[in-house]
Amino acid sequence: MQQTTRRTFLKTTAAGIGYWVAPRPIWSASRSPNEKLNLATIGAGGKGTGDTHGCKSENIVALCDVDWKYASKTFAAFPKANVYRDYRVMLEKEKLDAVVVSTPDHMHAPITLMAMRMGIHVYCQKPMGHTIQETRLLRDVAREQKVVTQMGNQGTSMDNMRRAVELVQGGALGTVREAHVWTNRPIWPQGGQRPVKPMRVPENLDWNLWLGCAPYRPFHEDYLPFKWRGWWDFGEGALGDMGCHNLNLPFWALELGAPSRVEGEARGLTAEMFPLASRIRYQFPARTSASGRQLPPVTLYWYDGDQSPPRELLDGLPADKKLSTNGVLMIGSEGKIFAPSSHCRLYELWPKEKFAEYEGPAQTLPRSPGHYKEWIAACKGGPATLSNFDVAARLTEIVLLGNVALRAGTAIEWDTENSRVTNAPAANQFLSREYRDGWM
Repeated sequence: MQQTTRRTFLKTTAAGIGYWVAPRPIWSASRSPNEKLNLATIGAGGKGTGDTHGCKSENIVALCDVDWKYASKTFAAFPKANVYRDYRVMLEKEKLDAVVVSTPDHMHAPITLMAMRMGIHVYCQKPMGHTIQETRLLRDVAREQKVVTQMGNQGTSMDNMRRAVELVQGGALGTVREAHVWTNRPIWPQGGQRPVKPMRVPENLDWNLWLGCAPYRPFHEDYLPFKWRGWWDFGEGALGDMGCHNLNLPFWALELGAPSRVEGEARGLTAEMFPLASRIRYQFPARTSASGRQLPPVTLYWYDGDQSPPRELLDGLPADKKLSTNGVLMIGSEGKIFAPSSHCRLYELWPKEKFAEYEGPAQTLPRSPGHYKEWIAACKGGPATLSNFDVAARLTEIVLLGNVALRAGTAIEWDTENSRVTNAPAANQFLSREYRDGWM
């Protein structure tokens, strides 16, 4: 088979040419809200275990994982489901309404694209794509196929997240021009080099299928089971792991859109692995809100590893209290909002005495039955999901641009309309990737 490059992949998929199978009807189009979906999980071990249980109200008809030992607990929990190693075989053989994609990041795009082109609804773990090219393509194909999509940033469906968005958009903080977001990730190895000595592939693992579209490498324990996140070829590092969770509040509340400039600094960055720690600064231009209000430019700071925002900004945090391992601080002209956890599970308005009796604006956002239930209901004709690929693609692009800036080693000026870096042409190579022969 002829090798597929970045250019030919984008050209053929944009033209609507199926690369494995032709599109088929959306089986769930006539389903009633009470009728169960025929659903499968791809990447049934690890995170896929929780994702599958999150959808257990439906008919779990098939499970797929390249490592049956790793996925054994999920297999045991759903004994009636057919099991597969190769997702392509499963998608061809099973009559599915919906799939959950819980694989390592590098395989999100090929799996999700195949499913959507077959008319199958998709719940895909974050980040939805490994590159900006993939993310935009996934968004476009979801539109073309009219399938229901949801990215796995569960905070979008939490009541506290939605209330925090309402508070910010309702003017509680006044004018917001600055936000700080942080995480303690990585909690896996980063900052290293590719292992030199290969190891024997475990009998329970199909290494070729695990690699999928990524460049070939001999098997090594430094990649699995969770350590793949630290490698450029497989994951998206600390930013990719937590960015779609922790950046979600400012992204949503401030209607950020695309940044115009991104610059980062890192410690321990290598050609093979993400850095030990990094700081990234995003500049977002002035914009018009969905309601027609003019919003000012925003500077957003990202911190990971041992990096964190300046303590003096956290004036509402007691001096003897440690900063949370994940969080958000948004600074407005009339106050601050501090969310000391991932997913905005908790939040505080500062100064506390000022907001002690504050009730805030009326509710404007619907409340969710839960991230999985919201997606399942949408698959059956219910309201649209709020982390659908139109929305999730914009958030994912912000995340990925941070990593592009780190790899470029310089500040980048971003032209979102034309999807290119204008001031550092060499950085454009990081907007897409090459695919292993036969996989895309």
